[in-house]
Amino acid sequence: MVQREATGLRHNRGTELAWAALGGDPALTERISYAGPPGLLAARLPAMALARSTVAVCALAAAELAARRDGGPVPAVRVDDGAVATAFLSERHLRIDGRAATTFAPLSRFWRTADGWLRTHANYPHHRARLLTALGLPQSAGPEDAEALLAGQRAADVEEAVYAAGGLAVAARTPEEWSAHPQGAAAARHPLLTRETLGTDAPPRPLPARAGHPVLPAAGLRVLDLTRVIAGPVATRTLALLGADVLRVDAPQLPEAQDAHNDTGFGKRSTALDLGSRSDRETFEDLLDAADVVVTGYRPGALDRFGLAPHALAERRPGLVVARLSAWGDDGPWGGRRGFDSLVQVATGIAVLEEGPDGTPGALPAQALDHGTGYLLAAAVLRALTEQSRTGGTHLATFALARTARWLMTDLGDAPTAPGTQDTTATATGFDPAPYLRETDSPLGRLRHALPPVDFDGGPANWATPPGRCGTDAPVWR
Repeated sequence: MVQREATGLRHNRGTELAWAALGGDPALTERISYAGPPGLLAARLPAMALARSTVAVCALAAAELAARRDGGPVPAVRVDDGAVATAFLSERHLRIDGRAATTFAPLSRFWRTADGWLRTHANYPHHRARLLTALGLPQSAGPEDAEALLAGQRAADVEEAVYAAGGLAVAARTPEEWSAHPQGAAAARHPLLTRETLGTDAPPRPLPARAGHPVLPAAGLRVLDLTRVIAGPVATRTLALLGADVLRVDAPQLPEAQDAHNDTGFGKRSTALDLGSRSDRETFEDLLDAADVVVTGYRPGALDRFGLAPHALAERRPGLVVARLSAWGDDGPWGGRRGFDSLVQVATGIAVLEEGPDGTPGALPAQALDHGTGYLLAAAVLRALTEQSRTGGTHLATFALARTARWLMTDLGDAPTAPGTQDTTATATGFDPAPYLRETDSPLGRLRHALPPVDFDGGPANWATPPGRCGTDAPVWR
């Protein structure tokens, strides 16, 4: 692999900004070297800069934690653009006995409306049902029925009606329209991520003793994974890669799609618990009592009734590291709404900036808001563990996909290129992802999957275990 010079606005700016947001020592970024083919994840917006920088700070946070545990220097970190770009498309590269994973359902797409464009998300059965109910269509309706109906509707009217019914739909906006929207203004008031310490009554926490080979920085730590879809599961998949015991918990009435778990379930175990059930709640409380980290990825307030709001967790379990992720953020008129990467791209103006030559809204070449936020979230957990070992306290990190979108659009380098064109960097020709893919036997069949892009001296090259069937593991720590 040809070594690329670690200079240039896009090459380093994102890493430096993200590392500063994480509270890291700026001198440590000198431990990072960059390599790989140019022109990957080509887009009008600097999608590759986002991908490269988020993986870089995640790997650096892992190396820093390893040094904290060993008492030695921070290991060297390597960032390979080929590995990063392949990992950011992991759900597309996934094969199960040769079959491609299902990503978007037929009703998850763009629709032409009377005054513009609308994007809907209906991958989960309950979201599909709510969308069709809001549109006044029978549950047997298909794309043709929705297309005919939506052609005569105003996008903003449909957006509100679908959300009122518990579904997901977003009108396409320009960046200027998003900036003027109350939710866009709310997102703009916040940095890329926020970090805080909840109370000071928890003393410095010794990191668990590590055993086994290789010795991994997160070994011995227990992570309670309450996330769904891509961003949160990418974060916890990365923590599992680094040695943590990660237990994912889903509600049995809302199971995760198996194909999604096949991509993001590496290294984890997965169980189903109904927190509304007394016995399952008791089991969950036992898990929480022994957890070191809690990661949540539900809309703000959704888990509060179970005592899982950050301040409630701090009171119950001083010394926890808590990481929270949502689509739109905690405040603003959309603070309590559900959302996904594809919808955030549409609302914030990314889809307009990435539109095709025919004026059809476009998208980033990967679900980069999800993947990038996932690596940032994992980095924040790792940095909190390092700091907690020195100063104690209960640590909280908060993220929103809308904040990551703003960071991509305003902070990562040059202005976007002209509509309908790609990034001004060279586009990779004939890039072969095969060196960054592996095949692994699993309980679900032969998996072809992307290798992890997090790479540092002494770090792991692959996950310890493949994913199993979602929700079938015992609700116990190892």
